[in-house]
Amino acid sequence: MEQTKNLRATDFDRLSWLNIFSWLTASELKVLSASLEKLNYQRGEVIFDESVRPNEARVLIAGIARITCLNADNQRVTIALIAPGPIPELPPPVMSRFDFRCEAYNDCRLGTLDWKAFDRITLNGRETAFGKFHQNDLKHWYRLLRRTSGLLSDLHERVALTMLDLCDDFGIQDSRGTLLSVSISHRDIASIVGATRPRITEHLGQMERDHLLFRQGRQFIVNSAKLSGSLAAHASMRTGPVWSERGTTRRRVTAASSRSRSVQWPKGSNGRNEFRSGLS
Repeated sequence: MEQTKNLRATDFDRLSWLNIFSWLTASELKVLSASLEKLNYQRGEVIFDESVRPNEARVLIAGIARITCLNADNQRVTIALIAPGPIPELPPPVMSRFDFRCEAYNDCRLGTLDWKAFDRITLNGRETAFGKFHQNDLKHWYRLLRRTSGLLSDLHERVALTMLDLCDDFGIQDSRGTLLSVSISHRDIASIVGATRPRITEHLGQMERDHLLFRQGRQFIVNSAKLSGSLAAHASMRTGPVWSERGTTRRRVTAASSRSRSVQWPKGSNGRNEFRSGLS
């Protein structure tokens, strides 16, 4: 029934389902839907790359997009899968050695609109939309920083964080846990995590035996609470606790969390160490 509903949905319907546009009235949303310049992209097609920096908002109306780049071994890897909603801007030209791209993960429908056009849709619309869109950017580039920081050297942590990120972006609450509404292959998870597909298949099998997740056909159902607990316990065992003093309160933090505040963008000073993307 849900699949039939989605097939019959109009662009206006799909936009109305996105929380980022909940601040628009129905009439304003209709204007937005009519104003977007819409294009369709087939699976694997490049939607845009880092050389294109137009002054416009990009909205994924239907389908899944992904951000990819080249790693230190000149292999193209997936940084993020993008659910319907705003597509984040790619990193600035200083990061161009990674050849960032936005590609269609499956068949996609994209809408674009010049930022100035938001002024014609609603009062102060451009400012509101600009802030909301770039909050979305921050979420995805925080994940990029996390994966390139060198802190996540452990495969279990990388897989667990990836599955939790997918739950945030594509999860539907289910009586059994969080159902990922899209089919994600082991190969795609391997590309995001930075490991071989056989290792990911083996590790996901162990996570299933540990009741952290299980498969339903081609979809995953994740026990998010249990997986989060496993991630925290695993990180604590790997790094060991450190104690920090703040005022009169003595608090326990992990070594990884104490280092995370100093994470910087990777610098191009050392070939293979420029961008590891969490490679084991």
